[in-house]
Amino acid sequence: MFAQWPERHMHWIRWVLTVGWLLIIASLFYDPWTSALTVPDHPWSPLRLSETCVQVQGECLSEQPYPLGTTLFWGAIVPSAIFILLVFGHELWRRICPLSFLSQIPRALGWQRQFKRENKKTGKVRYELAKVNSNSWLGRNYPYVQFGWLFIGLCGRILFFNADRLVLAGWLLFTVAAAIAVGYWYGGKSWCQYFCPMAPVQSIYSEPGGLLGSKAHMSEQSITQSMCRTVLPEGKEQSACVACQNPCIDIDSERTYWNSLNKPETSFLRYGYVGLVIGYFVYYYLYAGNWNYYFSGAWVRQTDQLASLLSPGLYLFGQTINIPKLVAVPLVLGSCTVISYWGGRWIEKRAKAHSRKQHLDLSVESIRHRIFTLCTFGIFNFFFIFAGRPLVQLLPVAVQYLYDLGLVALSTLWLYQTWRRSPDLYSRENLANRFRKQLEKLQLNVAQFLEGRSLNDLNTHEVYVLAKVLPGFTREKRHQAYKGVVREALEEGYVNYASSLEVLQQMRQELGITDDEHRIVLEELGIEDPQLLNPDHKRSLENQIRLNGYRKSLERLMLLQQKQIDDATFEQDDFQDSDTIRSLRREYSITPQEEEWILSGFSTNASSAKKADFLLTQLLELISCYRALNQPIIQEHQAVLTLLRENILHKKELIVRSLLGILVILQSDQTALDLAQSLQQASPTILGEILDQENWGTQLPPTILQCLTEPGETPVSCSLESPSETILTHLESLLQDQNPMIQAAALYIIGQLNLEHGQDIARNQGHQFKSPLVQEAKNQLLSLSLSSPSKLLLTQFPTLEKLVYLFNSDFFHRMQSETLIALAGQAEVRAYQQGDIITEAGDTCRELLLLIEGDANIHYQTKSGVRVEQFHPGQTLDELEVLAHSTSENTIVADSDSTRILAIPVDAFDDWLDHDPDFSRRVLELESRQLQRFMQSVQPVGI
Repeated sequence: MFAQWPERHMHWIRWVLTVGWLLIIASLFYDPWTSALTVPDHPWSPLRLSETCVQVQGECLSEQPYPLGTTLFWGAIVPSAIFILLVFGHELWRRICPLSFLSQIPRALGWQRQFKRENKKTGKVRYELAKVNSNSWLGRNYPYVQFGWLFIGLCGRILFFNADRLVLAGWLLFTVAAAIAVGYWYGGKSWCQYFCPMAPVQSIYSEPGGLLGSKAHMSEQSITQSMCRTVLPEGKEQSACVACQNPCIDIDSERTYWNSLNKPETSFLRYGYVGLVIGYFVYYYLYAGNWNYYFSGAWVRQTDQLASLLSPGLYLFGQTINIPKLVAVPLVLGSCTVISYWGGRWIEKRAKAHSRKQHLDLSVESIRHRIFTLCTFGIFNFFFIFAGRPLVQLLPVAVQYLYDLGLVALSTLWLYQTWRRSPDLYSRENLANRFRKQLEKLQLNVAQFLEGRSLNDLNTHEVYVLAKVLPGFTREKRHQAYKGVVREALEEGYVNYASSLEVLQQMRQELGITDDEHRIVLEELGIEDPQLLNPDHKRSLENQIRLNGYRKSLERLMLLQQKQIDDATFEQDDFQDSDTIRSLRREYSITPQEEEWILSGFSTNASSAKKADFLLTQLLELISCYRALNQPIIQEHQAVLTLLRENILHKKELIVRSLLGILVILQSDQTALDLAQSLQQASPTILGEILDQENWGTQLPPTILQCLTEPGETPVSCSLESPSETILTHLESLLQDQNPMIQAAALYIIGQLNLEHGQDIARNQGHQFKSPLVQEAKNQLLSLSLSSPSKLLLTQFPTLEKLVYLFNSDFFHRMQSETLIALAGQAEVRAYQQGDIITEAGDTCRELLLLIEGDANIHYQTKSGVRVEQFHPGQTLDELEVLAHSTSENTIVADSDSTRILAIPVDAFDDWLDHDPDFSRRVLELESRQLQRFMQSVQPVGI
């Protein structure tokens, strides 16, 4: 709601609130006026002291007229903050908090601690803004630090500064000084993120979101919620995020909430806070022996607060308990915190057990979320039974009822809204919003289906339903849209290579995208942007926002600089070394590598040329790997090698297409000519096939096209013999492929070349292999003895053997690996001797048969007699009858002593026809051709 309020307006609101807060602090030192409103005989003030006896431990409390600074602070300001957090969310509170505002003074003045960084190669010196290291003690334990500050603050209220104005002023000024010091010591909102005692309270009341808060993950704005921002001289707002914390509540509170839901510190804060608040308010009763002491507000005007530190701290059943107040306060508050924490954990365990017993199908995250939600709802209403009550009781009774009713109504609405949230719902909304953006980029005609609504008006489910019915949303466009979603999710760190398959599963189900299509998308993205899948390159939404903020600031400064001076005299190097740019680098903590990447993005040609160099290097590595797989030493394993070579060829095709796309961008400059010549020399065969089959001629300049189609002066040559060590190196690189078929096949060939080395890999790297297929190959490899025959048999790896034969068959060639693995898991290998009947005419076709070894004859019954047709390995038998679920009209007989058949149950075959559209289309094409050949073979001569 307040996320998009102009920063200029918020800046003035912060100034007003901060000045007002500082005036209240000043009034704690000197206030000769407001005490007049509290004298007993004041004619109209509702704050005048009454003659009623307020008992404390059985004795009436002596009261004197008092200034109103402490009353306003504890009775109005603090409760208002809690109300704002639950109703309007952190996005309002974080933007108006005076303490947060004051912590940014060092940044505004440019007085912040910096680290000196020197490039040893170039000697250049850079200064980076100091930030809290996420791996430091503070970075790991800051929730406990903040809760500890909160605990000390509440104990301090009761003991020292509830009513003592000078002590309260000193405490507040100490807090202000601490905030400013942290603002100097660390960049960003480090005070709010790592130190502020109010931060746990903000998390509890404003996560996953306030009642009227916005949803950052569904926002079309680049600046969301309470994100750090700055106003440029021309009035435009720009992100000032320096990624001081990841994930950041200021950017997306709900994302932060789900990310921390299962962390132990989260349950400690949530459950412990409930006990801490209960203990705080209950202590007033335990201390005075009655509730009137609290509700009268006498505690806020008790001028002798420090004098009671060593007096009895508890009064129960009309008797004082001789525990000093200095000890009793932390004892009561600490005990309540511990009891509440363990009570919350016990309730959570009981709820999980009840869910399992009743088969409620609730995830652990949902159970914990709902308990947290009830805790927040309960403690909010409990808090407002007491908070501000001494002032509320001065209002008319009708107003008091409206006040209470309003609080309960708002908190109930918050409960209803929050109860329905879940990590899965958040993920679906997040991905649906990304998918909506991709649909907009495709510029499809959707108006006729929306009845006046826009894409932004559609809910999560409607977006996917729309995609399914759009006539123009072809298979290619679906692939393109999904690819855009995956790219964006990877760039923001929402997923990584390993987690993307699981996180995006729901979206793939909605769009009908298989796991193999997902892997193809990752392969394409890895080629288009090699750093996107680099596991060492840590990506996050916060870091992306930081880099985008620097990029936009740099673009703006470059434009201003070019306008001020003549373009001919503009020197890029001098500009980069200017004080303004150095200051900008410090502000955004930009490393040399990040700056190089950002600057390369300003020049499309330079960026494309750099990408082309990487792709060309990758292509040469694949070519070397392909040649290694064609060495004579391993040629007896052709079936397995074919699987590996097909994978490499596919990647080579992707790289060549990507390089052709770069040539389209570069056009006819010298860089493009050099790249075209290198590409032609590196992979002329694949290049020629792609140019013949695809329409690149209209996109490429004639000079580039000529370089691509004409052989270079240097003939292409390759080594006919490579040592086994080189082959092993290339095979080990294939183990990093995410396709389990490739991993298992590579492991098998490694074992063939060097069993001991293969076992070492299986033993030391086996934990990296998650697929059951690779695990089986690994275990089988480890079970072999080094004294066994040097050559492994494919039959020793049953699942891999079935996969290899399926992949090499005409019927299943180039099927998705997910489909092949599933079929292999349900298939059975059968052996026959020469003359054995495999199937007989009249049998019901319950299995699809694939000949994998030996020969077989099919005896066709025709009007002119029996016609015999011989089948060879790789061909399927009686597939037409299987598809039709009919009986076999022919007899199949084994024609060699070692005939082996792979039998696939027809039910499994049918299931995958329904599950995999690509498989269905492929089967239909194959059977259409088979039927045409059959009809031609039985057609009478002369007709």
